[in-house]
Amino acid sequence: MFKLLPLALAMMIPTLAAAQAAPDDIRVRIVTARTQPLDLDMQLSGEIEAVDTLELGFRQGGRVTEVLVAEGDSVVAGQPLARLNAVQQDQALNVALAGLAAARAGSDQARQARDRADALLARGVGTRAAADQAEQALSQTQGALERAETAVEQARRAVDDAVLRAPEDAVVTDKSVAPGQVVAAAQPVLTLAALSGLEAVFHAPDDPLLHDILGRDVRMETLDVDRPDMVGTVTEIAPLVDPQTGTVTVRARLLTPNAGIVLLGASVRGHLSMAMEKGVVVPWTALMRSGDDPAVWVVDDDGRVALTKVVINHFADSTIFVSEGLSDGKRVVGDGAQLLYPGRRVRPVAEGVQ
Repeated sequence: MFKLLPLALAMMIPTLAAAQAAPDDIRVRIVTARTQPLDLDMQLSGEIEAVDTLELGFRQGGRVTEVLVAEGDSVVAGQPLARLNAVQQDQALNVALAGLAAARAGSDQARQARDRADALLARGVGTRAAADQAEQALSQTQGALERAETAVEQARRAVDDAVLRAPEDAVVTDKSVAPGQVVAAAQPVLTLAALSGLEAVFHAPDDPLLHDILGRDVRMETLDVDRPDMVGTVTEIAPLVDPQTGTVTVRARLLTPNAGIVLLGASVRGHLSMAMEKGVVVPWTALMRSGDDPAVWVVDDDGRVALTKVVINHFADSTIFVSEGLSDGKRVVGDGAQLLYPGRRVRPVAEGVQ
């Protein structure tokens, strides 16, 4: 009997060694991949601007004597905004008015002379030559009168052009002129924001999704003004990337009536909901790497893992959308993959559905 004991111990040694060598199953969080629609909340940052911006300048050059508005002022159509020194224009108008008075007097005298010549010719005591000469003189004085009236109109326009007026109801957004400054003709001195409408101007990163947002509604929230959320419609997407900022300009017309001038220059954040194709969703913590390709650990029915390459369609806040390599219902390691290798057995800490 004692001879059989060493033999039994010898047979038990490999079994004990195998039991000691077999590693324990690693506890990990296992999630089930599910197919879901991809709904994106595209966020854009920008500011509120007027749809129509007007840059105003004087029609003639000169020295500025008055600036009657400041930045932020509301103005109405026809309101004077600034004035030039109009001494020369006033003098030219006085000269033109004097010329007009003289031309009118000459025209009246020529008309009276023509009437007398016609009366004498009718009584037979005058000549046709005298009547024609009087008619010609009247025609010349009438031409002089028209020229004098035109000169007065031009002089009055020059005087009026020395005053810069608001073309419509607006808000002054920029002023680049001061009294005493000499300005050239058509040099911009004031910028107005017309009250015909407001729009949000966003500077978005270049994204292929931008091509599908034209005409979509954007929900906007103000960042530095306490106002309720607003809604706008995307009206314009710049076809080219701005070389200085590397962004694409997106414009959205505000649909909120009576938005008010307080919104001009306000910073806003736009939220644009985008519905895309469906994809298999797993948490971003499941993402691994196989060489240069993304991959996830897939758990089979025996609890063993295999590193499977996937193609990522889109990254969301806490999930990834997989378009290839993973099917609906597959079990995936969500957390705890640091010690895994192909064929390693795992046990779920808490199996859930993502």
